[in-house]
Amino acid sequence: MNQDALKKQVGIEAARHIKNDMIVGLGTGSTVAYLIDEIARRIKEEKLTITGVSTSNATSKHAKKLGIPLKTIDEVDFVDLTIDGADEISADFQGIKGGGGALLFEKIVANYSRKYIWIVDESKLVDKIGNFPLPIEVVVYGAKQIYKILENKGYHPQFRYKKNKNFFVTDNGNFIIDLHLIDPIKDPTALGGELKKMVGVIEHGLFLNMVDTVIIGTNTGIQVLNAT
Repeated sequence: MNQDALKKQVGIEAARHIKNDMIVGLGTGSTVAYLIDEIARRIKEEKLTITGVSTSNATSKHAKKLGIPLKTIDEVDFVDLTIDGADEISADFQGIKGGGGALLFEKIVANYSRKYIWIVDESKLVDKIGNFPLPIEVVVYGAKQIYKILENKGYHPQFRYKKNKNFFVTDNGNFIIDLHLIDPIKDPTALGGELKKMVGVIEHGLFLNMVDTVIIGTNTGIQVLNAT
């Protein structure tokens, strides 16, 4: 089974966790796109009633096109369930996210969620996180100064660019610096704390001690792992 088929498989499976009248956080990325398609099918064919809370402009556009009602995170008191993808997940359920550039909004929505599910194909599972470039969202003003500090620390930073060679800009108007760490991250909590203390750093892509359930698409079927 190819990767797209695995992504579709977990997207459909994850949609089964959504019940009527839920407020559902909708993540960002190619795997979540299949989830959104399945939610839209359930709304149309099964009369499912939900309210979505989007984590990116791309997700909002997709959901609105398919008729999924949306509210912002500030228009709800809480989120019942958020379902999102992940770029890397360690054996102890720590994650790296932000490959699509939506890490800030994704983390905000996840933080106000009663339950948090990641949906991935089996290629995203690792022993320790750190092989996937770690995204950091930074304000534009002073971004090159932050870059120099990260470079001096030996974190091998790279600004993220678009195909046209312009800087990648997040939905919130910030830049992203990706850290290409040579070795697995020994202490993700310490690294996350260090990065957040840097003036100009808005958020990092370490999602630590947040996820409740991971739904994995494998060539032998769906696997569900519970972190708690």
